Amino acid sequence: MSLGFMRVENVEVVGGMLQMISKPVSDVNLALPEVAVRVERLKLAKRLWRGAAEDGVEFGCELERPLKHGDVLWQSAEARYVIRQEEEAVLEISLQVAASAAAGIGWAVGNLHLELMSEAGRLLTPDDKAARQLLERIAVPFRETRAVFRPGRFARGEVVKTTEATVATPMISAAGVDELGQSHKH
Repeated sequence: MSLGFMRVENVEVVGGMLQMISKPVSDVNLALPEVAVRVERLKLAKRLWRGAAEDGVEFGCELERPLKHGDVLWQSAEARYVIRQEEEAVLEISLQVAASAAAGIGWAVGNLHLELMSEAGRLLTPDDKAARQLLERIAVPFRETRAVFRPGRFARGEVVKTTEATVATPMISAAGVDELGQSHKH
């Protein structure tokens, strides 16, 4: 069966129905229990894929845009099905360094076109040979760990937000996270 040629709401599969998905649920009912749909990062970046929830419900995704960790994929009267990106092997770099050193590390990782994510106290990059060699060459200590890796996510701490009504006195929001989106391509 090709998912690329026909749009249907439900497709019969052995043992049940395949739920066809084109976009995340917009009117989420948080009172419903969550059922996880666990997906690897590289599969999640695609627009066309199949997967199954922890309770066995199967999904065929033909998406307008890729889904992300935390999106509600589908909702029934009994449950909401939430994308839960799987953890993967990453290298963790502590941000207990000077701001200029953190910027230099970010530049070096980006200069090799490796992916990077930051959190309040650490940088993460996928655990691969090129990343290890780079960090060892520039003498940056790192440790192996597992985490949900979301490239292009950068924690910025307190974010100053202004609106037309508050231009004279900006409001400080709680810790914010900006998403830079897909990296540029050459």
